[in-house]
Amino acid sequence: MVANPQRRLSVIDAALTVLGDRGGRGLTHRAVDAHAGLPVGTAANYFPSRAGLMLAMAERVFKLLAPSPEDLAEPDEARGEAFPRYVAAVVQRLLARPHLATALIELRLAAARDDAVREVIGPFLRAGVAADVDFHRDRGLPGGSDLVLLAHHAVNGILLDQLTVPLDPEADPVDLARRMAQRLAATAGPSDA
Repeated sequence: MVANPQRRLSVIDAALTVLGDRGGRGLTHRAVDAHAGLPVGTAANYFPSRAGLMLAMAERVFKLLAPSPEDLAEPDEARGEAFPRYVAAVVQRLLARPHLATALIELRLAAARDDAVREVIGPFLRAGVAADVDFHRDRGLPGGSDLVLLAHHAVNGILLDQLTVPLDPEADPVDLARRMAQRLAATAGPSDA
C-alpha cells in the first residue's frame, strides 16, 4: 500500500493533464511519470490498473469542480430562476478549467472502449447524477430526476461543442446553458420527490 497522499495526488493531477492534452491513447504510466517529474514506475506503483487510475481521476475532477458555498447559497430569486443559475454555474466552472472538462470527456470515451474502465466510471457517473437529483429535490426545485438528466445531457452537449468546434463561435456557452435550463424548467412538471 502506497502511503504518500501528496505524491498520489501529484500522479492524479499529472494524469488529468496528460489525458486532457493528449487523449486516452497518450495516457500511459510513463507519460504521467514524466509530466509529474517523478521516477519511472511511480504512477504504476500508485495505480497498477488503468481503471483504478481513471476512477481516481474522475473523483479528482469532481472534487476540483465542486461548487463553492456561494454557488450553493440559497438564492433570493424565485425557485424557477435557481435551476438555470445552478446549470449556468456548472458550465462556467467546467469551462474555466478546460483541461478538466476535456479530461471528463476523455474518461467517458475511455469507458466506451474499455470494459474495465466502464465498470468503475459508469457507477461513479451515475452516482453523481443521483446526488444531483437529491440536491435538486432538497432545494425544492421544479421538475425532478427527468429534468436533472436532461440538463446533464444538455450540459455535456454544450461542453463538447465549446471544447471542440463550436457551431456558433460567437455564442456565450454560459448564457446558452442558462437559457436551456430556463426552457427545460418551464416545461417540467412538478418534482418527482
